[in-house]
Amino acid sequence: MDTAAGAFAPFEALARQLLPHATEGDDGSHDVAHILRVFKNAMGIQAHEGGDAQVLAASVLLHDCVSVEKNSPMRTQASALAAAKAYEILKNLDWAEGDIAAVAHAIITHSFSANIAPETLEAKILQDADRLDAIGMVGAARCFYVAGRLGSGLYDPLDPLAVDRPLDDKRFAIDHFETKLFNLTDGFQTVTGRALASERHLRLKSFLDMFIDEI
Repeated sequence: MDTAAGAFAPFEALARQLLPHATEGDDGSHDVAHILRVFKNAMGIQAHEGGDAQVLAASVLLHDCVSVEKNSPMRTQASALAAAKAYEILKNLDWAEGDIAAVAHAIITHSFSANIAPETLEAKILQDADRLDAIGMVGAARCFYVAGRLGSGLYDPLDPLAVDRPLDDKRFAIDHFETKLFNLTDGFQTVTGRALASERHLRLKSFLDMFIDEI
């Protein structure tokens, strides 16, 4: 983790403290690489939008500190569990109560499945930064990774675009593009996030078009 911490400049010291708590289990779609991508997204947005960079960095580092599988009945509670864990971690590090609360709010509202609106700028940036990692080329890769992890097929060979059947992203990976991924762009919170999302949305659309062409 010390080696990885250096990638979180200028918050290397904070990363050294928090990375040991940042992930659980073996989910490669929510690993340190994901956290680093979200961090880079968040810092890029913060450079244009403002906000407390340290609160934002801590929120990124701890936003997935509790791991709940996509098919778990506890999935909608994952961000609340992560926020509670982050609260205790930062309390033990003697953070100010207001800053701890700001981090906890950002974490609990970042999740799509929790469906809680972010109220602070840092929370809006975290939500945007995390959702950017769900669209574009990386989003496509993560979609197929999770599908394999859960034992889903890639697509329905008789009706890949679900023209004459209901969409079912638990059975077929590419159904997830229509059930969720293509819908994320409309919900971005910041001007900078929306601009980045628009570009990645087009990449994801192009990916699906090329995928369909090949099959």
